[in-house]
Amino acid sequence: MYVALRACVPVLAALVAPDVAAASQQSALEPAGVQAAHILNLWNVTLIVCGTVFAAVLLATLVALIRNRRNDDSSPPAPQPDEQTSTRTRNAVIAATAASGVLLVGLVIADVMTDRALSKLPVENAVRIEVTGQQWWWQAVYSPDAGQPGFATANELHVPVGRPVIVALKAGDVIHTFWVPNLHGKKDMLPGIQTTIEFRADKPGIYRGQCAEFCGAEHALMAMLVVAQSPEQYAAWRGQQATSASGPSDALEQRGRQIFEQSSCAGCHTVRGSSAQGTLGPDLTHLMSRQMIAAGALANTPADLLRWIRDPQAVKPGTTMPAVPLAADDLRAVIAWLGTLQ
Repeated sequence: MYVALRACVPVLAALVAPDVAAASQQSALEPAGVQAAHILNLWNVTLIVCGTVFAAVLLATLVALIRNRRNDDSSPPAPQPDEQTSTRTRNAVIAATAASGVLLVGLVIADVMTDRALSKLPVENAVRIEVTGQQWWWQAVYSPDAGQPGFATANELHVPVGRPVIVALKAGDVIHTFWVPNLHGKKDMLPGIQTTIEFRADKPGIYRGQCAEFCGAEHALMAMLVVAQSPEQYAAWRGQQATSASGPSDALEQRGRQIFEQSSCAGCHTVRGSSAQGTLGPDLTHLMSRQMIAAGALANTPADLLRWIRDPQAVKPGTTMPAVPLAADDLRAVIAWLGTLQ
């Protein structure tokens, strides 16, 4: 029962983080890239063929019921079919079987052609990202590009419109599946095996992705965002992400940084420019530039950030992040410092 209820969470995403969900899209029927368009075309062909066959079967069943209708048990038995009727019936069955075979072969051909089209995306000058599925969040490491250094982020990918993206997929624990339906189909992430997926965003926008392979109790709360931007906006975002965190500007923020560095937070998270160099949790160097936290479970606001740090198990039971036992004033200082990580 618990798992079934949690599986409903993606459907109710607007209730979990309304601002983020309202601004993002998650639909295979609204392609924003060439590969998603190929998949939609295959879907439309399959829907038309299967819908037509289903309607034909229903019509044949209806005709058979009408022809063999009985009013009551006293109705005379149906006359035995003659040779001509049997021949017509046999020919109809043969024709229907042949048509079904032709349609199935046609669907196989359409599937193969779609697969070939998906593999023909030009990937010259591609953006390269390594994404690792964790329980239950996404780690993203951008490779150096155009003279800019690489960096790590979490749960939110930015890509330039019109430029191919190659994503190397890994799993840090169990099987996950990378799925951003507006941009491409699904791709499994297998422990110990690296796979890749290539896509290109042709329309600017914010596209919601979701782990599509059951990976534990909080599988439904493992979302991501892919933000497709103009090349200029992407370059500005990338330049900002490659920098270290800015220093605190007042005493409260300075105190918050010291508390963070001296607590268990620094053992799990990295904040470039500070002594926090943990690798178990997401890189927080530019935390406040992201639209959501906890892989889509909460919006990225000071109130939700405080709620997450105070009791993460109340938001995601089973998550590996422990509650941080801080006094109210200390927690307020930490939140103030985290708010500077733009």
